[in-house]
Amino acid sequence: MQFPSSITLPRYAQASGKLKGITLALLAISSFSAQADSLDNARSIERQTNQVAKNAQQKIDANSDQSFQLQAEVERLQDQVDNLSLYQTHLKKLVESQEAEKVSIDEQLTNIEETRQGVVPLMYHMIDGLQFSLEQGAPVRFASREKRLDELKTLMGRSDISDAEKYRRILEAYQIEMDYGSKLGLYEGQIKLNQDNDGQDDTRQVDLLYVGKVVLLARSKDAQHAWLWSQAKQQWQEVPAEQKPGINQAYALANKQQAPSLLHLPLSVTQASASNSSTQETK
Repeated sequence: MQFPSSITLPRYAQASGKLKGITLALLAISSFSAQADSLDNARSIERQTNQVAKNAQQKIDANSDQSFQLQAEVERLQDQVDNLSLYQTHLKKLVESQEAEKVSIDEQLTNIEETRQGVVPLMYHMIDGLQFSLEQGAPVRFASREKRLDELKTLMGRSDISDAEKYRRILEAYQIEMDYGSKLGLYEGQIKLNQDNDGQDDTRQVDLLYVGKVVLLARSKDAQHAWLWSQAKQQWQEVPAEQKPGINQAYALANKQQAPSLLHLPLSVTQASASNSSTQETK
């Protein structure tokens, strides 16, 4: 009686088939779940990768900007270095020029000291020349010239005045003397004539006229009398009547009352070859 065994076998097979189906379903569900987890992981990795890439790009951009800034700073510093190099070259040339100028100045100072030793005696000789001109020439503007000469003598002894200024003043005096020697001039002053019967000098207020340093005339205020300075006799001599028209003409010319013309005037200073002559022509 083995029939019951054969009857129960199909049920077991059926149960086993169901079990397999459930197992396959579970496996499928498990596989789907695993695939879903893998997809989520992949997406998460992708997001992380993108974020890392984004961060990396930001760092690259930041480093690039910093690199540009550093490059610009390097270029700016290089320009400064070039400018400083040019300025250093310029200063070097200036220093060389100053050193050369220093040597030149030292040489000039030495030459100036040597020149000074020669100029100072020269200035005293020049003052002596002015003194000789004042004493030996016609006394044209004698008071002002004598005062100027005394001032120069005093100036030479002053330590607060430079030699250059002293020399300039002496040259200025010589220029004035040269002007007296080449001009027609008129000024007011006093003259002393020969002693009168009482033994006293006759002082007159007159108008003095000079032509260079060779003619010195004096005329009374009323134009009635005229005198000529005689350098040989060192005194005033009255002019003869026949010479007064020419003298009046000279006074008119000095006062700009007539046009320039030829003048016939007696000379105060005569040449040695004509020392006996009382009058000569002059313009």
